[in-house]
Amino acid sequence: MTTPGPVQAAMRAKLEAAFAPQLLEITDDSARHAHHAGARAHAERLGKAAGSGETHFSVTIVSAAFEGQCAVARQRAVYAALADELAGPVHALSLTCRTPAQAG
Repeated sequence: MTTPGPVQAAMRAKLEAAFAPQLLEITDDSARHAHHAGARAHAERLGKAAGSGETHFSVTIVSAAFEGQCAVARQRAVYAALADELAGPVHALSLTCRTPAQAG
């Protein structure tokens, strides 16, 4: 198991504070996307080497805070909580947002 980098750690702290999740999984998928032109261009804009990590993430979050919200509203809330990361180092974010009842 690898130690989370600073971007992943910041994302975890923000999501825990905003949603008090029952489950929060954050996976750094950057290595799988290093060959994509968009990933290379994004890394170049940040002055990083392509594939250096912390640019592509998958997040699964289960929280009671999502009760009564449609999927789009849940994703917008997560995007708002991670606005700084999405404006900078994070190029792509895959989200799975569920209520505790949906997670079963």
